[in-house]
Amino acid sequence: MMVCEYKPGLEGIPAAESSISFVDGQKGLLEYRGIRIEELAQKSTFLETAYLLIWGELPTKDELSAFEEEVNMHRRIKYRIRDMMKSFPESGHPMDALQASAAALGLFYSRRDLHNPAYIRDAVVRLLATIPTMVAAFQLMRKGNDPVRPHDELDYAGNFLYMLNEKIPDPLAAHVFDVCLILHAEHTMNASTFSARVTASTLTDPYAVVASAVGTLGGPLHGGANEEVIQMLEDIDSVENVRPYIEDCIQRKAKIMGFGHRVYKVKDPRATILQNLAEKLFTKFGHDKYFDIAQEMERVVEEKLSHKGIYPNVDFYSGLVYRKMGIPTDLFTPIFAIARVAGWLAHWKEQLAENRIFRPTQVYNGRHEASYIPIEKR
Repeated sequence: MMVCEYKPGLEGIPAAESSISFVDGQKGLLEYRGIRIEELAQKSTFLETAYLLIWGELPTKDELSAFEEEVNMHRRIKYRIRDMMKSFPESGHPMDALQASAAALGLFYSRRDLHNPAYIRDAVVRLLATIPTMVAAFQLMRKGNDPVRPHDELDYAGNFLYMLNEKIPDPLAAHVFDVCLILHAEHTMNASTFSARVTASTLTDPYAVVASAVGTLGGPLHGGANEEVIQMLEDIDSVENVRPYIEDCIQRKAKIMGFGHRVYKVKDPRATILQNLAEKLFTKFGHDKYFDIAQEMERVVEEKLSHKGIYPNVDFYSGLVYRKMGIPTDLFTPIFAIARVAGWLAHWKEQLAENRIFRPTQVYNGRHEASYIPIEKR
């Protein structure tokens, strides 16, 4: 009998072949379909990047215009989903509300025509269009307010910020938010993407695929880390407290939220871009002491732990950016999901192209030849 080597967390074990994105953790390199993330963040938009990820090539001007128009036309959610969301407990986490709502969306589009390009495109458009609406709607409804209707004249990022506040967003804020979505759109075979591909391999509908990925993203070791970063910065409270905090974490061998990455052994390139975006926001909209704390943390951690390849990851600065926009902390991870839907759908589409259901093995470490004990003798 062949003995398989056990790797906790499947570390280093390829789970699929993919041409969607590429990471070089030693060089701090991230590419979407071969294009550097720095270039996309500077020149692209989220919907153009989503098109690139899902269909494999940058769209022409006409293709992008048609895609943007389709997404804009499908932003509204059905009133029955809205009514269902009104019954969710106000204390519920928005990620749980999003997972339930994404799954419920599949009830209205349950036909599985996975070999039909038109069905695939419709599902892509509908999920990209409605996920932001669901996030914004739950935020308002848990406060007892009616959701805000999408604004047809605003772009993808600007419309989401409008639905949160019913106010036309500042152009800089809308632009920064759009770049944030680009940065979070895809990142190879992470936990939620693996979850999406496993679910997709059963040939279920794409709404179930996204719902399973949302559930995986919600954990604090994945998408939920940016919420933990803000809590950590608030606990530290001042630049003077940074060094004692870091030294205490090192002594206790405690995880420092927002630092370290399974892949990157240098600074996450997305963290560098987010840091620059944060500086622009704080320059225009006012200083934030927590940004000073964050920068001091980066300096101390680099001094103490750079030899171990521990540097800021994408979660470290993203929460500061969102908070400066007035976004509640527990919406940070749902916003991550809004962006990552593009990557999940790209992997869903790629999985369908050459599908084989995932069926990993295990290393059994239990008993053999055990006897059944009658209940009266136990």
